[in-house]
Amino acid sequence: MTAQFDDATLSKRLAQGTGEILKGVRNVGVLRGRALGDAGDDLAQNWIARVLEQHRPDDGFLSEEAADNPERLGKERVWIIDPLDGTKEFATGRQDWAVHIALVENGTPTHASVGLPDLGVVFHSSDARAVTGPLAKKIAVSHNRPPAVALHIAEQLGFSTGSLGSAGAKAMHVLLGDYDAYIHAGGQYEWDSAAPVGVCLAAGLHCSRLDGTPLQYNNKDTYLPDILICRKELADEILELAAKFREENGSY
Repeated sequence: MTAQFDDATLSKRLAQGTGEILKGVRNVGVLRGRALGDAGDDLAQNWIARVLEQHRPDDGFLSEEAADNPERLGKERVWIIDPLDGTKEFATGRQDWAVHIALVENGTPTHASVGLPDLGVVFHSSDARAVTGPLAKKIAVSHNRPPAVALHIAEQLGFSTGSLGSAGAKAMHVLLGDYDAYIHAGGQYEWDSAAPVGVCLAAGLHCSRLDGTPLQYNNKDTYLPDILICRKELADEILELAAKFREENGSY
């Protein structure tokens, strides 16, 4: 651990710096579409890797944009990164893309940052607080693959659904109180949720699999089939509705 940066500061700086790099790549206007998304992914990944190599050379590393090194499985400390969550949204000028930075220790995110660069904000586990008060009566879902179980739960609760791009954006809008829950089924990977879950748990939200199983990270198989992030007072009812839906339909 370097004298300059503790883990909390380093995760924040990584999210901030990555967001600035990505905005810079996009704002000069010389790349578009897939070429812009690919350039953003590559540059952000390279910068993050260099920073961690200098400041945390003994930690493990898992990223969507890098080849997996199985040595991480033997390490207690592993950085799980998505340099650009929501590449399509980023490349098409939308705001619902994010930067995910999480330090996972023994399977649990301990320091996590989610940057929403177009909104100029980085949410961090050390100071995040979930908004309380009246329910928004809305559930965040993927605009590409809204899961049937989420639509069913929304109907049963009398809620509406709203679609957003990045998993980080959806999770942070639950934290902000714009939505009461984020429900996903149909598959993600650890880098899609490690940072959002780290921030949301620290902020006082419920985070689990749709069957209520706690989320554990730095597994050999990085695939995560489903996830629930919601206000704590809704967790039991949502999990019960999800279980009933799966019993009746055989899947989520």
